[in-house]
Formats: sequence, C-alpha cells, structure tokens
Amino acid sequence: MRMQSSEVRKKFLEFFAAREHRVIASAPLIPENDPTTLFTGSGMQPLIPYLLGEPHPEGQRLVNSQKCFRAEDIDEVGDNRHTTFFEMLGNWSFDDYFKAEQLEWFFAFLVKEVGLNPERLYVTVFGGNDQYGIPKDDESIAVWKKLFTAHDLTARDVEIGTVERGGELGMQGGRIFLYGAKKNWWSRSGVPEQMPVGEPCGPDSEVFYEFTDIAHDSRFGQHCHPNCDCGRFLEIGNSVFMEFQRSETGFIRLKQRNVDFGGGLERITAASQNTADIFAIDLLQAVIQAMEKRCGVTYREASETQRRSFRIIVDHLRAAVFLIADGVRPSNKEQGYVVRRLLRRSIRHMDILGLEPNTLSTLTTAVATAYQDTYPALIRAQSRIAETIGAEEEKFRQTLARGLKEFAERLSSNQRISGQDAFVLFSTYGFPLEMTIELASERGCTVNQEEFRREFAKHQEVSRAGLEKKFHGGLADHSWETTRGHTATHLLHATLRKVLGDHVFQKGSNITAERIRFDFSHPQKLTPEQLQLVASNVNEVIAQDLPVSWREMTFAEAKSVGALGLFEERYGENVKVYSIGDYSREVCGGPHVEHTAQVGHFNIIKEEAVAAGVRRIKATVT
Repeated sequence: MRMQSSEVRKKFLEFFAAREHRVIASAPLIPENDPTTLFTGSGMQPLIPYLLGEPHPEGQRLVNSQKCFRAEDIDEVGDNRHTTFFEMLGNWSFDDYFKAEQLEWFFAFLVKEVGLNPERLYVTVFGGNDQYGIPKDDESIAVWKKLFTAHDLTARDVEIGTVERGGELGMQGGRIFLYGAKKNWWSRSGVPEQMPVGEPCGPDSEVFYEFTDIAHDSRFGQHCHPNCDCGRFLEIGNSVFMEFQRSETGFIRLKQRNVDFGGGLERITAASQNTADIFAIDLLQAVIQAMEKRCGVTYREASETQRRSFRIIVDHLRAAVFLIADGVRPSNKEQGYVVRRLLRRSIRHMDILGLEPNTLSTLTTAVATAYQDTYPALIRAQSRIAETIGAEEEKFRQTLARGLKEFAERLSSNQRISGQDAFVLFSTYGFPLEMTIELASERGCTVNQEEFRREFAKHQEVSRAGLEKKFHGGLADHSWETTRGHTATHLLHATLRKVLGDHVFQKGSNITAERIRFDFSHPQKLTPEQLQLVASNVNEVIAQDLPVSWREMTFAEAKSVGALGLFEERYGENVKVYSIGDYSREVCGGPHVEHTAQVGHFNIIKEEAVAAGVRRIKATVT
C-alpha cells in the first residue's frame, strides 16, 4: 500500500482519536518560555510539565503531528534518510494506558492502517542496567512476542547490548533485540550517567523497517542488525515508557507512568512506499521537481554527488522556510545563525548543481505549496519568506566572492589549508568546513580538519561562557517560583493597559525565581501615583483568587475574543489562550498557576527606560 504523507498523517491522528485521544496543535519551532534549547526537537518537549504530573486540560490522552528541527543533524544531511526538519507523529498517555496498549496500537497502525508487511518489522527493547538497578524490559518483550506470533512470525529475543557488538553478532535469527542504555533508554540528556537530578526518563522500544533490497555495507560492521547504520534498517517509531526520574542516588519512580511516542512522518511514509530514500516521498519531491526544471539534471539520473546536493538543498530550504515562518531571521546569533548556516550551505550546493544565482528564493513557493493544506501559514508568509531568503543569498554571494579570494591567498605552498585558516574562512566568511574541504579537493589540496576542530572547540567554549552570562528571554525554568512570576506578568500586562491605555504591549520579559523583568511600549516615565495604582490593581486581582485556565483555538479565534498576542508571525494555526478570570486573556505557552492567590504579593521594585518608547518594570512576587 503506497501512501502519501498527508494520508499517513491523517490516518495516525484519526487512529488515536478513535481511541479517545484529543488532537492538539503543533507547537512553534521556537520553544515558548524555554531557554534551555534553541528549537523544538520533539513532540514531547512542550509537554514536559504534564509528563511530570501537571494535569493537561485536554485530558490524559493526546495525539498530534509536531513540526521539529534538530540542528545537530545538519552535517548528516546528504544521505537518503537524514533531515534537519521533520514532522513527528506523537501520542501520549499521562498515567493512563501503558506498554501493552501502546505497543499493540502502534503495531496495528503500521500493519492495518499503513499496510506494512509485519515480516519487515523488527523491534528493540531495553536490556537493563545493572549499575543503576534497572531491569530489562520483560513486559515489552512479552507484548512483542504475542504480536509477532499472532502473525505467524518467530519472535526470538536476542541480547545485543551495543552497536559495536551488534556488528559482531548480527541478527542471529532474532525479531526482538535487546540493547543497553545508549540505545533503548530515553531522556533529553542521554544515558543515565549524564542525566541531571530531576530529569524524567525511562526505557523505550523502537520499531525498525527492513529494506530487503539493500545489501549490508561492511564498513558499518561485519554483520547487520537493526541499529546498524548501513541503511538496510530504518527506525520508524519509538515508544518511551517514562516512569523514572533521576535522583541524587540513582532513579526513583515518577508519581505517574507515561507513554511518550514519536514516529517520523517522512520515514513511515517512505516505509509505506518501500523506498529507503525518504527524499522520494511527495513532500520532498515537490521541491526536487522544481529544482529539476531549473538545473537540467533529474534527481533519478543524477550522480551520487549531485543527488547529495539535491538532498541538502531540499532539506535546508524546507527547514529555513519553516523557521522563518516561525519568526527566525538569518543572523550571527543563536537560531538566526542556524538559519544562516542552512541557507549558505544550500547556496554552495546550488552552485554544484549549476542553478542560477538567486534561485533559492523562488523555490520557497514549492515548499509552501506542498504544505498548504496542513500549514497554510506558509502560503500567507511566502512573500516575506522569499524576500528574506533572497536578501540572505545576495549578502552571502558578496561574502562568497571575498571568501574565495581569501581562500586562494591562504592556499599554502605545500597544498594544504591549515585548520586556523579554515576556521577564519568559517568564522569570518561563513564557509562551513565542508565547503572549504570541497574547494580544497577541487584544487587537489587537503584541509587540516583536526586543527579546525580544535579551533572550533575553543570558539564553542568562549560562546558557551558568554551564553552562561547572558540570560535568555522568557523563563529561566519551570520552577514554582518562576511560574508564579510568569502568571504575574499577565496580570501586569493587563493592568498597564487599563491604567496607561491600549497602546501598551509587551515587548519582552525575563523571569527567574528571584525577580521579574517586563518590557512594554510607553512613551514616558510612569509617575509614582501610576506605579502605585498598577501594583495595587495587580494585588487586588490576586486577592480575588481568579481561576487560571487555557483553551486551544485558531489564531483568528484568539484575536476575535480579544486575546493579546506577541510576535504574531511565530504562531501556528492553533494557539493556547490563557485566561485569568475575565481580567486577562493572552496567547501563551505557559506554565501558569491554577488560581491567582497562588501568585502571592506583587511588588514593583523599579521602572526605567530601555529604548525609545520602551519602558521596563522590575518586580518580585513574595
């Protein structure tokens, strides 16, 4: 059964909706009120408070398709299965169903709804960790044996342990494979010994699809196994059983057992079409076909080098379009730097394919059109996105010319580019190391990559130290004290508008457990009387103990009910609107207290100017 991505997405949402799951919207790619990470990289990321026990207004069963971006995969893009942007199909149980239901349902979805041949499916489970006293996942093993046996498949479980050992042992006639903590233990921070205290975690069970027409590549080990990276097996889904939390001494049980499932939309679609190349599916082919018309080379007939360039351009352009739509602009800082890197790498590969300069911006139409039914905001923002990408290409092409001149001058007499020179090309002219290596190779030269990595590591250490000194906007954490302060800013925002006028809008905030910093539009200094009135009004609302609630709605609905919204271009089709009684209504990602008395007493410490027409209030809650 060959399925298009829209069919897979629709079937997944409907499958779990029929099992009493509420469909929730995709969160933005830029995390709301979470300074710990630059991008939303999984469906569970916005749901951490609920996995830790906070009740979700939509109930204990949720499902969605979350747009995700992982910058750490940029250098992997170019093969047939890695992308930086992807959609993650996800379903969650907050202290409701657990392993038996989850594994049975996902298996049924793959076999009955998507039509995958169960003979092509192999699974992995957690093999246990003696150091931390965590047993192997016998329950999941038993469920998988039952499911495979029902389809007349021998379901032998095989101990593997590590990827390296898997390359030595091979399949051994297995269907269920037991790996250690590096593969089948899930937390945001990796294996158990790397986890900070308080981090939720648990064993997981992954499902792999086998492409039988792909021969094993011995460069990845003597024998093949599900976690081999030769391309014969493709991971298409991971069920995390989040029931533990890191403690000072080891691991303790969470107060609730959760299911956190994530499966790649593109990968499941590729499996349905029995193609190991995810760039062959409809969403990515739409952009490839637009490129083929402009470069005179078809993806199917292209050389492997050309095909790699196709993939890099398609992935990086798609990611940049979604990131720009969510409010990111190319720059030299944080999210903006990542977008800049994506676009500059794309431009280099455009030249490899012989595409005309300034073509990249015209390809944005193909991306927006491919997603117009699911993400219509891309169509609405398409002209702005194209203009942004066009300007970035023009800027880089000017830098590119200077960088190429610098490259020629730095080419040493022994035909080797030093790591320091490569780093200067990277940091000053925006040349990714890969570009410098390619340029050198074209001239029969080499690059001292090890020296470059040392220079880059030193640069990262300096940058990291700088980031530790610079506090990000939004919330420092999701602690109770910070949550109280965050709710107080909603009351402050509404009160400032009532006292000063409707010209007041939030321009930024920075909230820690110790204090609140709130920036807002206003042309002049507030009088002592105005400050006293603002503080007394906020405390009066707190004393009324108003309920704090939220509801998901379209952005248009949010505006129609008078919800205040910031950075409109970042919002998706659906948003959360938090209401504090009838006093405040804002588009926000949380977290918040449940009723205003929990905020405590609001104190204004200082009011000052930060820019022309922008004031700042510093405050605390006690």
